[in-house]
Amino acid sequence: MMIYIVRHGQTEMNNRKVLQGRSNYPLNEAGIAQAQKTAEELKHIAFTKVFTSPLKRAIQTAEIIAPYADAVIDERLIEMDYGPYEGTDLNHLPPEMLAFFSDFAHNPAPDGMEQLSSVVERAGAFIEEIKGLEGDVLISTHAIAMKGILEYLTPGSGGAYWSKYIGNCAVYVAECRNGAFEVPKEWSESKKSGEWVRGPVG
Repeated sequence: MMIYIVRHGQTEMNNRKVLQGRSNYPLNEAGIAQAQKTAEELKHIAFTKVFTSPLKRAIQTAEIIAPYADAVIDERLIEMDYGPYEGTDLNHLPPEMLAFFSDFAHNPAPDGMEQLSSVVERAGAFIEEIKGLEGDVLISTHAIAMKGILEYLTPGSGGAYWSKYIGNCAVYVAECRNGAFEVPKEWSESKKSGEWVRGPVG
């Protein structure tokens, strides 16, 4: 089993550098183009199962990448709940948010926001539930939710993923062998090395 974890394409809120959270914005033109490019890069992979966050931007991304599959909506793949900070301009963050963003691994989220431990917990529950599936699985989600999955799959990371930049439509890949996942790798890097690159399907 191989999982392909993708962050959704760009929305207008991403473009305006606004903390989007669980606001339900669709992809903009650039986001649609990003998803189409990712679909082209993954065109030789026939996904046997597709899971997505319930938010429009993730659903659209999944549908563009794997239009032949019926995407299953899973609430555990939704973005982090930013609470009262949703809609905040990322260029003008309040001090408590700046402190949190400066050191995710050691500073708790401000009051009213979901804690990172909660993101990892729900991400882990999802991963454990799908572990027995076969074939190639697409997971369409969001930046922080995606980092939660990566943290869960990399117990020794020490929180390193929280501060890592994950762009729109970035893809990470992880293989499950004998009931255990290997450390995820960026699709772009594994593609360069020739690892996991498949021939045309069918």
